Amino acid sequence: MRRIDVIYIGLAVFLAGGGIYLLLERLGLDSINAGIWSQVLLVGGLMVWVITYLTRVLTKRMTYNQQLKDYEDAVLQKRLEEMTPEELEKLQAEIETEKRQG
Repeated sequence: MRRIDVIYIGLAVFLAGGGIYLLLERLGLDSINAGIWSQVLLVGGLMVWVITYLTRVLTKRMTYNQQLKDYEDAVLQKRLEEMTPEELEKLQAEIETEKRQG
């Protein structure tokens, strides 16, 4: 994510808070209650976002981790495709030997 994207997201959250405040005022809440409820909604939304972020971090389903795994899989697949049948047989024999020892 670029810095400008972070600025846009911050601005959007700021404007959303103001929009929620104005909406709640138009729905009949006084300014104090509208302010309190708009803050409750924004803080609640922030907490939900943090929880989803931490969940992705702990389960290692972050974009970077997924891209790295996809890259490693692609490299291994390409190496397998480039191997000769003799090399594949040798590799399979090594795997079988390791399975028996382990």
